[in-house]
Amino acid sequence: MINIVCTSKPCDGLFYYSYEYCSLLNQIGINANVVIISHRNFTCDDYLNAIKEKYIMCENLVLNRYNPSKSDISLIMGRSMMTLSYQDFDLYSKTQQESLKKLFSNNVIAVYSENHPYKYPKALEFYSPKNVFDLCDHEVYSNGLGRHFEKTINFDIHKEPENDIEFEYLFLGTNEKYYKTVQSVIEQYQDHGIITYNENYIDPKNNNIFAPVNNLLGKFKTFVYTKDTFDPAPRIVQECKYFNKDSIYSRDKSLHDGGSVYWNRPIRKPDLQPIINTIEEIV
Repeated sequence: MINIVCTSKPCDGLFYYSYEYCSLLNQIGINANVVIISHRNFTCDDYLNAIKEKYIMCENLVLNRYNPSKSDISLIMGRSMMTLSYQDFDLYSKTQQESLKKLFSNNVIAVYSENHPYKYPKALEFYSPKNVFDLCDHEVYSNGLGRHFEKTINFDIHKEPENDIEFEYLFLGTNEKYYKTVQSVIEQYQDHGIITYNENYIDPKNNNIFAPVNNLLGKFKTFVYTKDTFDPAPRIVQECKYFNKDSIYSRDKSLHDGGSVYWNRPIRKPDLQPIINTIEEIV
């Protein structure tokens, strides 16, 4: 069994990538689950509803309690899935803690990222996995580790967005840094929505849309991409391209990261071969 472990919030891109690759693995006969260790601010239903709202089916999900066999392999679609669980370990329930320790104690396939360069080694030391096998998008991380792998959206299982426009421009402000960047330009875009969380950093004068949002891609005309920090794999850039939504690249064009790569990368089918090769290397 391949257990794709997700410790993110229910509208995080890595949660969606996890579900899509789980579906792809099962389609080719490799048994896979998404094992969700839920964030303390969200319920299990929040995760289930996020899947039901976005995809044509909801299956192969395990919530919080899981006892993998010794032959199971854990896959994380970004190193942060391990790091965040280590960082907040004391905030999980006893059941969640036990599940995390078991999931990360054996063979782990980890998609390379550099979100937490100092905490990730501490997470590895804490969980002490048997082996870690790296996958890496070398177009994003030129000095990254592992077999080349590109996170690509599985649009075949997406629902078509319903056209229900509520505002002209959409911004992403899902953490304090992102929101601050939006704040620097928002006066230029009066008819806007900012997808964010109900946290202390938000400005109530803005049109804040609290995640997760049903039919998000159907609610705006133009996405404005403003992130000025390193962005590893921005899904919404590709989603807008696929569903013919207008986009504005309002950020430093000299910044090379997943934002610039995904902005220019064409829509293509996911390639499972790097994952399959790594599984074969393990077994």
